[in-house]
Parts: sequence; C-alpha cells; structure tokens
Amino acid sequence: MSISWGAVSGWWLPACMVLGLLYAWLLYRKPVQLAKAARYGLFALRAIVVTLLALLLVSPLIKTVSLQPQKPLILIAQDNSESVKLFGVASPKSSPKERTSRASYSPSSGEGRGVASLAALKSQLGDGFEVHEFNFDRDLHDGLSNTYNGKQTDIASALHQLNDRFVNRNIGAVILATDGLYNLGADPQYEARNIKTSIYTIALGDTTPRRDLLIGNVNYNKTAYLGNDFEVEILAEAYQSTGENMRLTVTEDGRQLSSQNISITSAAFKKVIPLKLNADKKGLRKFTLSLSPLKNELSVQNNTETFYVEVLDARQKILLLYDGPHPDISVIKQSIESNRNFEVKSVTMADFGTISANDYSLVLLYQLSAASYGKVQNILSGKMPLWLVAGTQADINSFNRAQKTVNINAGSDDAQEVFAQPMPTFTAFTLTDSTQNKIARLPPLMSAYGTYEAQANTVVLLKQKIGNVPTAYPLLAFSEEGGRRTAVLTAEGLWRWQLAEYREYSNHHALEELFSQSVQYLTANANRERFRVYPSKNIFDEGENVLLNAELYNDALELVNTPDVSIALKSGDGKNYSFLFTRSGQSYQLNAGALPVGEYSYTATAKNGKQQFTAHGQITVKQLNLEARQSTANHQLLKAIATRSGGQMLLPAQIDQLANLIRKNDNIKTVVYEDKRYNDMISLKWIFGLLVVLLSAEWFLRKREGEV
Repeated sequence: MSISWGAVSGWWLPACMVLGLLYAWLLYRKPVQLAKAARYGLFALRAIVVTLLALLLVSPLIKTVSLQPQKPLILIAQDNSESVKLFGVASPKSSPKERTSRASYSPSSGEGRGVASLAALKSQLGDGFEVHEFNFDRDLHDGLSNTYNGKQTDIASALHQLNDRFVNRNIGAVILATDGLYNLGADPQYEARNIKTSIYTIALGDTTPRRDLLIGNVNYNKTAYLGNDFEVEILAEAYQSTGENMRLTVTEDGRQLSSQNISITSAAFKKVIPLKLNADKKGLRKFTLSLSPLKNELSVQNNTETFYVEVLDARQKILLLYDGPHPDISVIKQSIESNRNFEVKSVTMADFGTISANDYSLVLLYQLSAASYGKVQNILSGKMPLWLVAGTQADINSFNRAQKTVNINAGSDDAQEVFAQPMPTFTAFTLTDSTQNKIARLPPLMSAYGTYEAQANTVVLLKQKIGNVPTAYPLLAFSEEGGRRTAVLTAEGLWRWQLAEYREYSNHHALEELFSQSVQYLTANANRERFRVYPSKNIFDEGENVLLNAELYNDALELVNTPDVSIALKSGDGKNYSFLFTRSGQSYQLNAGALPVGEYSYTATAKNGKQQFTAHGQITVKQLNLEARQSTANHQLLKAIATRSGGQMLLPAQIDQLANLIRKNDNIKTVVYEDKRYNDMISLKWIFGLLVVLLSAEWFLRKREGEV
C-alpha cells in the first residue's frame, strides 16, 4: 500500500505534517499543570490527529497492489456430430456387414474410448490446471457427450465461441477432438489463427477410403412457377467402386419421374448430373433422389436425398425508384428477390413516366430528391404500401412530408456512422435469433447527422447505436395508418452489410430474412384477408424451431388481438399437435418448437364476435442428411491446425499422452497478474477508527492530568 498523489502535489504531505506540529505546539506550548512526559505525549497525539485530518481534506489516492495467480486454462472441444458415429474407425476383424452398419457403435469402442480418456484428462493434469469441457455440432455446448446426434458441424464457430468466451484469460491449450469434417461455417484453419495458444487435435474417424455411393450435393431453386420447367444439379460420388454402375432414381410421392445408370470409372468418382423437372402442379412438392446400393457398401444413409420446391402461380411485384446509381440498389433487389414470391423492378426517376405504379404491390423510394418526391405524389397520396429510405443523399424535408413514421431533424450535410440495435420489443413479425445477432454485429451504416423521432403508431425494429452508445433514434421502423403500411430506413450503406455478412458467414441469410419478412409484412394488407396465418418460412430444417405469425382484422380492417387464436398441426402419419398463439403487439406469434421430420398441414381458427375465421396452410420439417455426405475423415486439416499453432495431432489411442505433452510445453504456465487499485484516502474506514482512538486517548490523558 502506498500514497499516490495524482493531480495533487506531493508537497502537501510535509505541509500537513507542519500544520499538525504547529497546531499541537500552539495548544501545548505553555503547559500549566502537565508533566513533561504527559505534555510530549499529548503533543504527539494532537499532531498526528491534525495531520491525518489535513490529509483527508487533501484526499490523496491510496494505491494497493495485489498479485493474482491464474492457472492455465485447458479447453476441450469434442465433436458430437453424427459423422463421428457413422464413419468411425471400424475394427479390422469386423465383417463387411458390420462395417456397413454402425448401429453397434458404443462409447466403449473407437472414439467412445476417446471421450472417456478426455474426461480423465482433468484428473491427470491435477490442480495446476483449470480444465473446461465442451462438445459441439452446429453450436457449442457445455460438457462432453457420446450421443453423436448433431445434424450439422461447424468447427470454426466452436473455436470462435471458445475464443470469445475466454477472452483475456490465460488459455494454455485447446484440445480439439473431431474427424475434421464440417458442413457449416468457414474454414476452421482461419479461425484457429485467432487463437494465440497451442491446439492439440484428436483425429477421430477413419481416413481410409471405403466402398461407398453418396449424393454429395443438390443445387436447385427453392421456388418455381406453375407450368415451367426447372433444373436440378446433382453431385453423385462413388468410392472404391470402379467398374460398377450406380442407378439414380428421382421420385415424387412414390411416383418415379426419371432414372438413369451411371458408369463408375475411377476409385474416387464424381459426376454432376443435370435434371430437368416440370412444375405441373401448385404447392410444396417433395422430390427424392436415390442411388441403388452396392454390395458391401459402407453406408446407405447417404444414398438418398430429399429436396422441396414450392410451385407458385405468380410473384408479387415490387417497384424500386431511385434518382441515381448506388450499390444499395443491387443489394435491396437481390435481398428481396431471395424470396421467390417477390419480383423487383428497379427504375430511375427519369424513366418513371413509362411505369404504371398500379401494377405493383409495394413501392420502395430510395433517397429521392425534392423534385423526385414531387413526381410521386399520386403514390404518396394513395393506399399502396411504401418503403422509404433516407440517407446522406435524400432530401430530408420532402422525406418528412412524405410519411408519418419517422421525423428527421438534420440541419447540415454532415453524416455519421450508426450501428443497428435490434429491439426485442418489436412484435409486428419475427426474426430468428441468429439473424438478430448477426445484424447487431454488422458494420455501421451512414445516416444524416441530426435527431430522429418515431411518430405515433410507429413500431421500431432497429434503433441506431452511435459508437457504443445506444440511442432512441429509429433505424428501421414501421407504421400503419388507414390500412396502409409504411416502412422507413433512415440510413444507407446496405452494401457494407452484404459484404460483411458474406465474409463472416459465407452467406446473406440475415439480410435476406430481414428484407423478406419486412416486405411480406408490408404487403400483407394488399389482399385484405381478415384472418392470416403464415409461417416465417415454408421449410424448416430438422431441429429448428417452427415459427408462425397470425393477424386478425375487424370490419374496419384494423388489427385486433383480443380473441384467442388456436392452431392444429397434423403430420403426414396422422399425429396431431395443438397450440395457442401468444399475443404480441397487435398481432399473434407462435413458437411451436422443434417438430419431428415430416410434412404438416395446419388449420388455425379465431372467432371475433359472431364471425368465425379459419386459415389453412402447410409446412415441412426437412431431414438434415449433411453428416452422411462425407465418410472419409480429414486428418490433414487437423494436422495443419495443430502444427501451425505449435501443438500436435494425436490419435484417440494416444490421448493418455496429452497430460505429459501439456506439462512439458514451456508456453503453458501459470500467469501472475498484478492488480492495482486506487482509492480515496477518505474511503479507508480504519483511519476514522484510528482518529477516534487517538482523540479518546488524548481526552483520557488530559482528564487524568486535570486539564479537562
């Protein structure tokens, strides 16, 4: 403990001491009845008391230093996906039939023993290390597991979450136990570079190519239009099957559409097979691709793949008007058209005269000038849904007059960067947690410098965050007046979001979902249906929560949510699921959780007064077969990660060596952190106790000497 004067001069200490001595001298310079020893004692007591009181008035800082040792962290991340169980190392003595069927896989064999050995590592390392255990598939979970039921694998995400969770901690080593096969996220090698410590990889699975046929990938459009042909590209793969023929069959609801034989000409055979199918009936159509199995094939689970195509009558048309070229125009068009229910026509204001706005379901006005706003007065005064975008190029005064959703007060040409802050209180429609988290991490947009105010009857989906400071300024807001819905985006720079999302996640799912849901909400009133029930999407992945929305309108076409809304889902095998919607804002929402794989029809009912409303629809929960698409473990990837980080790749049988390897690694050691704390002297309570003791002692001595 020491005194730190900070902005106060250190000369105050001798000054306080002089003050204490001077005060004590003035009080006891002429003793009348005091003995010499008593006078000196009282003098010392009073001098100390006054010095301490003076120091309290000056208020220097008291610095305390403490040393905090931090044990090295050992982080274990174990792959819990299906591929580890399906294609683990087969016993050399097992028959081809046993190698084909992995049903006998148990924690006592192969990788199962590896999990037990990982669990024992904590006790092997002893008290000198802090061990944390995790398992992962598409997400990171606490603890080890030998269930191997993960439907997707994202190794990069697991490494990223570990790095974030233990940031600024003394990470000694990361132990990554996996087969190196991933079907989600970025290349793990890039994420591993961000972990500044040794990574020891445990190589699960088998790198030996074995006899196997599989459908590696299927490329297709998720929607088609009635009466049109659509193409499907199938990647068929065959291993260790040279000279054989594989038969590819395409069926729909048990009805065979086509079949063909393909000759296998190499040990590692791959061929892209184009198919042309016809959208001859409306609705969600299910197609099944299958490869006839070969004798002694490793696995038949990856011989079949199912995909769904939604056949539509026609698309809703969206009109996008703008003054001049901007990279946001292309981003908006691509994001909206990712939902094949919508078609975007982008037109400059110079060509606006050739367009009939009545042919469109929604008009989007992108950063128009004052003159351009004058040309669209008929649209602004009508009932068509609108989406207005402001930014650094828009005429703010005309923008404010064109809508009653957000008022902008910007008095200069200055601009500022604003981050998106999703609002959990927004209830008009549902965005997935993944999309909200991604949007919150995207780079800033550019908005005009000023103040922003949401008007009456406005709900805000995204608010502006300036730097790290959240604000009440709306970034994306919606309103409804007289049956007309309006959206307002108060910033530009969506191209930044598109680039950043693709760089980080290799897709544009968050941006596409944001625009698709927004446009779907804006155009929902166009058909004037009194009762609408619609899922957040028509096809859900296995294990994904099923989300549905519902809207109920009264006779004046105003949203109401007083009556209860119930829904019954019926699976293809006749099983029924009943739910009650939750009121959310002025509408309804339902999270039905994860449903079993299959096709479901639903019937929703609501009663408003004496009127009974019914809505029908269908959804599909699609089986994820990604884990069965790759059977040969990628140990080269694991070796590259380990070598680059200064670690080592081990086989499951070598896990017992891990404890010694970690102890011998000179870079893994306990780190002692110096913790410095500064407190005002007046905050030290023991000083007040000392003052009371000193003053009490002085009073007692004076009392005994007859001076009181």
